[in-house]
Amino acid sequence: MTDPALTADRNRGTGVWPLIRTERAALAADLAELTDEQWATPSLCAGLTVRQVLAHLTAGASLNAVSWLAGVIRCRFDFDKQVAMRLAEQLGATPGETLERFRRIVPSTTKPPLPAIAMLGETIVHGEDIRRPLGIRRDHPIGVLTETAEYYRGSDLVVVAKGRIGGLRLVADDGPFTTGSGPLVSGPTVALMMAMTGRATYCDDLEGDGVELLRGRCGTA
Repeated sequence: MTDPALTADRNRGTGVWPLIRTERAALAADLAELTDEQWATPSLCAGLTVRQVLAHLTAGASLNAVSWLAGVIRCRFDFDKQVAMRLAEQLGATPGETLERFRRIVPSTTKPPLPAIAMLGETIVHGEDIRRPLGIRRDHPIGVLTETAEYYRGSDLVVVAKGRIGGLRLVADDGPFTTGSGPLVSGPTVALMMAMTGRATYCDDLEGDGVELLRGRCGTA
């Protein structure tokens, strides 16, 4: 289980932003030498290329509560339309510009009305949405993955995760993360977290009687 002191720190948002900056910087470095063809690769987010997902991350780090709400009102509370609009604003004219815009927000602490740990989750999950189709591997610090998985196991705020794993027992084989009861799903923490957030392809990295049930609950990310 998560240390109570770490949980309190996470809830205040202190200590999380350096982790977010580290994850953003690592992603920017991983994408530095992509070809135009690679930028156009379909991501794990249905209908979005890896370039578009990166622009989405830039958009999320460029919106405060006021600008987020203004966009929601402008889009008449159509949240999908708001996401698409903000993505388009940050895409840029070329892949190089898309990457440069993302590099500029690496140190940003601007965020929509979400807890900082949710921003860390978005960075890791969307980073994997980009990396997996490109065959890029990042060895995330296990402590960071565990903290993020702990957040997702109790939240449906940004993406359905808590509801997706109901009635299942998740156990990491590379760290301390464990949650729930029922048919077992075990494997790397990153695979558990990605499956929790709807990425069915990561179920290929998991084992146990509950894997196919979890796979069936994975839909459009």
